[in-house]
Amino acid sequence: MASVMRSCLQSLLKIVNSLIGMAGLALIIYALWLFRVWQKHADHWDSDFPVPWFIYASFGLGVILCVITCSGHIAAETANGHCLSCYMVFLFLLVLLEVAVTADVFLNHHWEEDFPEDPTGSFDSFKHFVSSNFDICKWIGISVVAAQGLSILLSMILRALGPDQGGFYDSDDDYTPARLPLLKNPTHPPAYVVADPRFAPKSDSWNVRIQDK
Repeated sequence: MASVMRSCLQSLLKIVNSLIGMAGLALIIYALWLFRVWQKHADHWDSDFPVPWFIYASFGLGVILCVITCSGHIAAETANGHCLSCYMVFLFLLVLLEVAVTADVFLNHHWEEDFPEDPTGSFDSFKHFVSSNFDICKWIGISVVAAQGLSILLSMILRALGPDQGGFYDSDDDYTPARLPLLKNPTHPPAYVVADPRFAPKSDSWNVRIQDK
């Protein structure tokens, strides 16, 4: 029963963890597209413009999400306590960062001043897109955060169950090693029978004497 429950939790953790990986891939693709657009217009701008931090931040966040997803799949497959603990710590720190940014945006009316200037204008375009499609973006964000929280919960339960010991080795009592002969076709020595000296065959000289008589 415990092994069946463990297998279900492993499969469910992989599925939920895949949602985080999809979000990471989407951020990487979006950052690469922004970087391509920025390179096309870079010749028309001043050479002393600031670093396009928004593109790098989006790309870096996507890479972090993909790395966490890979570590989560490894932890779910092995059900190792150390791997699951590291995975939970990474997710917890990521959730704290997301909560901090969200709280700063909603509670601070001058939150835009906390970010440096974006020369590409991608940050302003992103703000406009979020404000125009606030309901969709809100549910996407809630889904990603819920997937991260559910992944932490499933990891805690899977860590409490521990790895499946029966899948790696059996006990010494249940395992009987095969006994194989050292030689492929062993030969047994012939059995020697000790005869009674009284019934031993007579020699040839004794037979000759009997015939002479």
